[in-house]
Amino acid sequence: MVMHFLIYGILGWTLEVFWTGLESLFMGNWQLPGFTYLWMFPIYGLAVFMEPLHDRIGYLPWYVRGLLWMSLIFAVEYASGSFLYTFLGRCPWDYSASTPYHVNGFIRLDFAPVWFAVGLLFEKIHQMLDKIRI
Repeated sequence: MVMHFLIYGILGWTLEVFWTGLESLFMGNWQLPGFTYLWMFPIYGLAVFMEPLHDRIGYLPWYVRGLLWMSLIFAVEYASGSFLYTFLGRCPWDYSASTPYHVNGFIRLDFAPVWFAVGLLFEKIHQMLDKIRI
């Protein structure tokens, strides 16, 4: 479980740096700066607690599972953003200035397709980790 937590944390960091680097490209910055926050490591690592759910819903069609993952990721992102705001006095990410499709600045509804795909990607990672028994 600890190893899976570490793998999900590192994978999440990597995906986020890649994603923010792509956003830089679309903004015309060819240096492609990407970034993340240290706080994101344990948040992405929480995916380890989704593994039992993945084991239970594997029989469902991919699009139903994708919708479930998207909803769950939004819930975790909102809860962790709210917690950090309460704990730190601010949330490290604040979407309120970057899109009208935000909820209290903690989640971006226009990221729904991204979280849909990331949930299905993490299923594949979980299956791979189970196969190689890490």
